[in-house]
Amino acid sequence: MAKLYFITGSQDLYGEETLKQVAKDSAVVAAHLNEKLGDVVNVEWKPTVRNSNEIISVCREASMDEDCVGVITWMHTFSPAKMWIKGLQILTKPLLHLHTQANEKLPYGTIDMDFMNLNQSAHGDREYGFIASRLDVPREVVVGYYADPDVISQIRRFGEVAKALAFSKSLKVAMFGSNMREVAVTDGDRVESQICFGWEVNYYGIGDLVELVNQVTDAEVDAKIAEYKSAYTMTTDHMAPIREQAKYEIALDRFMVEGGFGAYTDTFQDLHNLKQLPGLATQRMMAKGYGFGAEGDYKTSALGAVMFEMAKHRKGSTGFMEDYTYDFVDGLVLGAHMLEVSPEFAAGKPTVEVHDLGIGGKEAPARLVFDGVQGDAVAVCMTDMGDRFRLVAAEIELVKQPKPMPNLPVARIMWKLKPDFKTGAAAWLYAGGGHHTVVSTALSMKDIRMFAKLTRTELVEITEKTDIEALQAELDMKNVLAKLRKF
Repeated sequence: MAKLYFITGSQDLYGEETLKQVAKDSAVVAAHLNEKLGDVVNVEWKPTVRNSNEIISVCREASMDEDCVGVITWMHTFSPAKMWIKGLQILTKPLLHLHTQANEKLPYGTIDMDFMNLNQSAHGDREYGFIASRLDVPREVVVGYYADPDVISQIRRFGEVAKALAFSKSLKVAMFGSNMREVAVTDGDRVESQICFGWEVNYYGIGDLVELVNQVTDAEVDAKIAEYKSAYTMTTDHMAPIREQAKYEIALDRFMVEGGFGAYTDTFQDLHNLKQLPGLATQRMMAKGYGFGAEGDYKTSALGAVMFEMAKHRKGSTGFMEDYTYDFVDGLVLGAHMLEVSPEFAAGKPTVEVHDLGIGGKEAPARLVFDGVQGDAVAVCMTDMGDRFRLVAAEIELVKQPKPMPNLPVARIMWKLKPDFKTGAAAWLYAGGGHHTVVSTALSMKDIRMFAKLTRTELVEITEKTDIEALQAELDMKNVLAKLRKF
């Protein structure tokens, strides 16, 4: 089980009685957090640290503990911050600074200097906050009484993001083929991706998958078809294309498990010895939590897997998406793809259909067709700007499609841009956002903002408050800062 270390800072100056009370209070706080967050992450109390050596020791322990995904620090008393320098310098796990107190209200009638010396987070946390800022440590700061539901909610968000960051550092992505020829935005520096996010992205020939496809038995396909019939509405008696997709799903599952992969890409330009482009198979794989990127888009594939991990404990849908076409009259975006939209987005029971693809020169593939869910969502794209990665994130509203689309046999969702159609679309273009995104109704801009901060990734936000002129000035400043960092 993933865990967060709970580390309380103090010093020897206060004497044994005060330190005993510090330990008692911090254990109570840690136990309460563990009770409230145990469904997501365990909170493990650590003994009070009083000097540089103890801080170095616990930060080294956290960094080496594979189950530790992050650290919560709290200064119950004053804790001279020079003691924290070496520990924070070696800490490799995400950090949350909890600015809280053991007491919610002041005991006005009895407060004395002993109480003041014991309960001085307002004092100690400022000292600690300074050194964290001086060291430029990326961190999340949460302020408030530890038992307050809003504080718990913020720490829960940190725990979910921290788990996703740990997942990211061990993520392996398989690229079946390369990215689509001549396409710029889906390309990127895979070495730098591993340095920044931990993603191990490597090429595999489509033949590696074909070998596994050819090993699938009729009995395995029959069992998979039974799953399809239970979960979806079958609209055709032509089962050969559907059985082919079942083979692909079984083979993909086997390949991913045996290789320890969490995400993959393919491209319709490299399907040698496959009869179809994986459609239904890939839709099903995404619903299981695997990241996917069409046309060799490894960045979207990896980001999708990380965001799915981040959203694991929440209600909602997360998956690969593409801005496809517009309704200028109603100001709507139609999001879809040739085949690959996760059934996580289905508003009703999907249908299994077989239609020509119209591209790639392969047999007509089976796919799931459905209309999408409604609600607030975030659309996120990762681009390689050459000297750094940039996340472009937009708040959107998924809406019901105005009219039926009987001649469009693909899964689709529709959404409104914020703050309005023209501003939202122009902002995305100015920011250099691509056509592939990860859309999530489970996550919000707060989650993406925390991920960007803790990974030191540049973030461009498009929200209700976005102003085009201000955004252009922000982008100019980001470009200047990026160039200055080279020197």
